Amino acid sequence: MNLNNLSATSEKNRKRVGRGIGSGLGKTAGRGTKGQKSRSGGGVRVGFEGGQNPLTKRLPQLKGFKSRKPKNQVVNLSDLNLFTGKVTKEKLFEKGLIENIKLPVKVLSDGKLEKTVQVSVEYVSKAAEKAITQKGGKVDILVRPKPAKKQTEQTTQ
Repeated sequence: MNLNNLSATSEKNRKRVGRGIGSGLGKTAGRGTKGQKSRSGGGVRVGFEGGQNPLTKRLPQLKGFKSRKPKNQVVNLSDLNLFTGKVTKEKLFEKGLIENIKLPVKVLSDGKLEKTVQVSVEYVSKAAEKAITQKGGKVDILVRPKPAKKQTEQTTQ
């Protein structure tokens, strides 16, 4: 048996209902007798429980939502006085100023900067960037890679 010997099974005729008693699906056309689902346009919405208070109404309503965007870890200008030279996420983690290397870091302008530092993090406020550059430092913005979207392959024949 080879692929070219197989018959195509997707070419099945659709079921024709209500075409006489001899067809097996005549008269009521497989819908049964009477009732809401037997009528044209009949049926109930998704989640309908026959008039009983549905599950979606029985459960408590929670306010708000949980954002999937990661929260920024905040580092202040006064915290950068612990460093000399280049400040990276790894160095911030070693000093205990951030809790996770994988989450984004933002430098804010709280406090006073007394040293010249080169900062490389994801986000820096405008006031903090101005303060760092006035001290002769440099700001490198790390670009976070965006998650790749799943692409479905569609082949046309």
